[in-house]
Amino acid sequence: MTADANLLTGFRLRNAEQHLGAYGIHVHREGHEPVEHRFRADDRVNIYSGSKTFTALAIGIARGEGLLELDDAVAGYFGGVPTAAGNESITVRDLLQMSSGNPFNWFELPDDSPTDVAATWLATEPVRAPGELFEYSNASTYMLGRIIHAVSGQDLCEYLVPRLFDPLHIATPQWFRCPLGFPQAAKGLHLTTSELARLGRLLLQGGEWAGTALVPADYVDAMHTDVVDTSHHGDDPEATAGYGYQVWKSTVDGVWRVDGRYGQFSIVFPAQRAVVTITAHNEKVPLDLLRAVWDEVLPRLG
Repeated sequence: MTADANLLTGFRLRNAEQHLGAYGIHVHREGHEPVEHRFRADDRVNIYSGSKTFTALAIGIARGEGLLELDDAVAGYFGGVPTAAGNESITVRDLLQMSSGNPFNWFELPDDSPTDVAATWLATEPVRAPGELFEYSNASTYMLGRIIHAVSGQDLCEYLVPRLFDPLHIATPQWFRCPLGFPQAAKGLHLTTSELARLGRLLLQGGEWAGTALVPADYVDAMHTDVVDTSHHGDDPEATAGYGYQVWKSTVDGVWRVDGRYGQFSIVFPAQRAVVTITAHNEKVPLDLLRAVWDEVLPRLG
C-alpha cells in the first residue's frame, strides 16, 4: 500500500479544500493491494439508497433460483390485497427501473409512514403507464423486498445472509425496518466503507466472489445495460445519465455506481478493472464527490 500512497493524495486535498465530508475512500484494483484512506474511524454508517442495490441483487438471486421472473406482475405476489386498477400490469422490472407509474413513493420518515407500505402502494392508482417515465421511489424498492418475502418465506435480510452477506464476510448486518418489521429495502442498511467496497467488487466481477457465482452474471450485466432515461431527473449530469436495476449510470463512459444519500458510493470502472468506494456526509452537493473521483483518482487508476 505504501507504493500507492499518492493514489489518493489529490482526493484528500480536494476533500479538505471543498469540504466534501468524506468519511473514507477505498480503492480496489485487480492485481493490486487495496488502497484506503480514513478521515474518521471505519464505523458502520447508514448507506441510505446504497441499500437499494443489495435489494436488486436479491431479486437477481431469486430469479436464478427460479423463484420469480422480471416480467412477472407485482400484484400477483400479493393475492387478496386490494389493488387499484392499473397496478396489475406493473412488473418486477418496472420496480427495478423505478418506472412503475405508481405515485406512492414512501419518502416519509418511518413514524409518519402507513402501517403496511405494500398495501398502500397496491391501493394507490397509477398516474401513468408502466415503463413510461422514471420516477425515483423508495416504495418501488420496498416492494421488491416484500416480493422476496413472498417467494422465499424469508424477509429480505434473512434471505441475503447465507446467499450474499456471509460470503462477503458482512457479519450481522443491521437494516432499519418498516412498521411491520420488514427491512426497509430502499434505505437503512448500515455498513463500513470496506464492507460497501465488497459490493462494488462483486459487481465488477460479474456477481462472482472467491470463485463462486453469487449472482447470475447475465443479471449483473443487465443491471447497468437495461437502462431507462433519467434526462428529466434534475439538473446535475450525474443524475441524468440513466438508471438501471437500482444502480446509476455515470457521466464517465462505461462507469456505473451504487449511490446513497449524502455521498455513499461504490463506483464500478470496468475498463480499469477497479472500484472506488466512498462513505461520507455531504448535505450540499454530494455528487461533487464523484467529480473529485473523476478528476483526482480516475487518471491514476492506470
